[in-house]
This record gives sequence, structure tokens and C-alpha cells, in this order.
Amino acid sequence: MMAWRRGLGSFSAWTGVTETITPHPWANRRFLLHHQQRCGFRKVVKRAETKKEGESGEVMQKRSMEPQQQPPPAPHPDRSFGRLVKPLVFTVGFTGCSFGGAAIWQYESLKSRVQSYFDEVRADWLDKLRPQKHGDFRKQINQWWNSLSEGQRTVTGIIASNVLVFCCWRIPSLQRTMVKYFTSNPASKTLCWPMLLSTFSHFSLFHMAANMYVLWSFSSSIVNMMGKEQFLAMYLSAGVISTFVSYVSKTATGRLGPSLGASGAIMTVLAAVCTKMPEAKLAIIFLPMYTFTAGNALKAIVALDTAGLILGWRFFDHAAHLGGALFGIWYIFYGHELIWKNREPLVKLWHNFRTRGSGGNGAP
Repeated sequence: MMAWRRGLGSFSAWTGVTETITPHPWANRRFLLHHQQRCGFRKVVKRAETKKEGESGEVMQKRSMEPQQQPPPAPHPDRSFGRLVKPLVFTVGFTGCSFGGAAIWQYESLKSRVQSYFDEVRADWLDKLRPQKHGDFRKQINQWWNSLSEGQRTVTGIIASNVLVFCCWRIPSLQRTMVKYFTSNPASKTLCWPMLLSTFSHFSLFHMAANMYVLWSFSSSIVNMMGKEQFLAMYLSAGVISTFVSYVSKTATGRLGPSLGASGAIMTVLAAVCTKMPEAKLAIIFLPMYTFTAGNALKAIVALDTAGLILGWRFFDHAAHLGGALFGIWYIFYGHELIWKNREPLVKLWHNFRTRGSGGNGAP
């Protein structure tokens, strides 16, 4: 803009000079001829400008006649249910591996229980012989750890994992990795592992605190009811299953988007406890004076998530919540008998493998 203004100013100054030397009408012909010869270059410039203007007009006309190239259309996320085949296989395979690993873990725990008992007796005897240090931090940690219930000790590792992932969200250099692997989205290229990793992922401090508080509150009941091995298998499987239900819902409705949080797995724990003990009294942390039965609480939660799924509420991933709750109810009524009580062939197979490896005769 400044260059155009400068050119316009110089052109006005040049025309002003020519106007001052332009002869009057009563001048003689010789002077007019001489003046026209001197100023003849002005006509040439006008012709050149006219020619250039004509050429530029032809170029613009040719460009207008050429077909305009349309910008490429924005890529639409793939909503085909065919993309859910791989997550379905991952869900079935991971659930089977979780319960199979839990059965083997329980076998190893029972096998080493006697040895652990003698180790604890020897450790207590050595502690009595050695003088204790006052204010020993490690001793205080051990006392606190032993004061916890088995369920609380079991979920401590889960809570620590969630806190670690929450801190990773605050590192700017890890943002792209966190979005790719720690959020579940059926439109993403990475579909399988985020189904598990997003269960340990929270971006909001309030969201993580609420979920971990509920998990801590129900940990003693669920572990006493199932045992730590079966509980961990159910918890991890619930996270994957609830995410798969979310995938199906998002693909069917077209409301594609990322989700994260342990709410689906925690809903499984809540539903399992409420189904097993429907007459237990529960209360809300902010309103402890109002109590209600666990059965009524479960009905209200299922009804709320069903309404949110039908009406398209987007504040929570209601499909994941509903999938986790239904899985917890199904596992208490049918899954325990179908999966956990039929683990004996796998345990025998593992026992024979261990005894052959240790040089035994393979007898159970």
C-alpha cells in the first residue's frame, strides 16, 4: 500500500511539470511541432500501457475460462462397524488373558503361602533381637501398610498408577502421546491399547479424586467377596469392556470423540457390590445424613445412564458407564460361575508345566 501511494505521488508531480511547460493555444506551429516531438514519448508510453492492459485482460480472461480447482474435501471419520472387529477381538482376548493370569497368580500365591509364613516368623524373630530405631520412616510405612485391609492394599497400586498418568498429562512434551494412547476414540488410528490405558487416565483432578474415592470405599467389600486376583481380573476386563461398549455407541450414533477415565471399571465394582449386597446402606459424601440401599442406588445409576445415552447427553460417557454396570451385574449372576469356577483345567495345566520344569512327576 505504501509503494502504491509513492508511485501515485510521483506520477502527480510529473504531470504537474508537463502542464507547466504545455504551450498555450496561440503558440506557433513550429513550437507546437517541436513540443510534440519532444513530448512524443508520452504517446508511446500510453500505447505500451494500453498494450499491457490488453495483455493482462487476455490473461485474466484465460484464467477465468480455466476450470477452478476445488479444495479437497475434509476427511470424515470412518463410522463403519468393520473397524470394531479388531477392538472386539482385543476385548475377548484381553478378558481371557486377565482371568487366566489371575487363576495362575492365585495358584502361585497358595503355593508360596507356607514359605511366606516361615519367612515372616523369621523376620519377626530377627526384629526382636535387633534394637529398633526410633522414628524409623520405613518402620512407620510398614505399620501403615499393615493397618490397611487387603482390599485397600490391592487398590493402592491402581490409585498410584492413576496419579502417575495424571502427572504425565501436565508434561507438555507428552501431550501428543497421551492423546494417542491414553484416550479412547473409535475414530483414532490406535484403537486397542487405549481401551486399557484410558482406564488409568484422568485429565481433571476432581474426576480422578471422585473415582479413586469410590474405588477406595468399595475396595474392602469387593476384595473380601472375590479375592484380590479375581478382583483385578474383573477390574481390568471391565475397563476394556466398557470402552468397547462406548466404541459401539459412538459409531452407531456418529458422536465420535475421545474419552478417558476409570468410571466404566469403577461402575463394574459398584454394580457388583450392590448386586451382591442390595440391602447395604450407602450415603453420598456431601450428604451423609441421607442414606439409601445399594439396590436402589444401582437402579438410579442405571436409569440415569440409560437416559443420558438415549437423550444424547455428552457430559459423561454414559455408554461406558452403562456397559460397566451391566458387566458387573452379569458377572455376579453368571460370570463367576461361567469363568472363575471353570479355571481348574487351566490351573492343572499350569501345575503340570511347573512340575515338569522342576523335575517332578507331574502328579497334581
